[in-house]
Amino acid sequence: MVDGEELKRRWERTVEALFRERVIKSEAVKRAFLKYPRYLFVEKRYWSYAHIDEPLPIPAGQTISAPHMVAIMLELTELKPGMRVLEIGTGSGWNAALISELVKTDVYTVERIPELVEFAHRNLERAGVRNVHIFLGDGTKGFPPKAPYDRIIVTAGAPKIPEPLVEQLRPGGRLIIPVGRYHLWQDLYVVEKTEDGKIRKKHWGSVAFVPLIGEHGWRE
Repeated sequence: MVDGEELKRRWERTVEALFRERVIKSEAVKRAFLKYPRYLFVEKRYWSYAHIDEPLPIPAGQTISAPHMVAIMLELTELKPGMRVLEIGTGSGWNAALISELVKTDVYTVERIPELVEFAHRNLERAGVRNVHIFLGDGTKGFPPKAPYDRIIVTAGAPKIPEPLVEQLRPGGRLIIPVGRYHLWQDLYVVEKTEDGKIRKKHWGSVAFVPLIGEHGWRE
């Protein structure tokens, strides 16, 4: 088993490499990555692999995304302190922890798998994160009680953009979502709602995520 200091050194080298390669572009995202290393959000048997830039397994047959993919989505989202953010697909809790560091306020995240809700709770507690609120439910419906949101980040691939998420986006807000085929490559979209309520979509590139399951996503 690799000791804590070695885990930290390995992770710092990964973050520096992503920053050098301009995958991590901002100092704010870099600081968040250093504050909440990925090894805090995987099972102990995967700690030695957490610095590797690849997805890793988490419970319930799901995955924690590769560091470069998380960095890309955070940079595209353009998070600022004070923003109200909704995440769809809590998973391990890592992405929510990073978001919380960037916005410095409460973050809301929806997860459909009870086992992952508990897993993320444990991880966030161990990491000392106190401003992430996890809700068990169908993420394709968003989370109306705290809407509207400045930013919505979806960490699973949908067959189409769920209309409830667009409706819960504040004018001037931004939604990041993979759209495409089930368990295959998807297209990552940046969806912006203008101040007059119009929707603009920008295609970033191809990505691969687990499927977004729910009423407005894929059906089990």
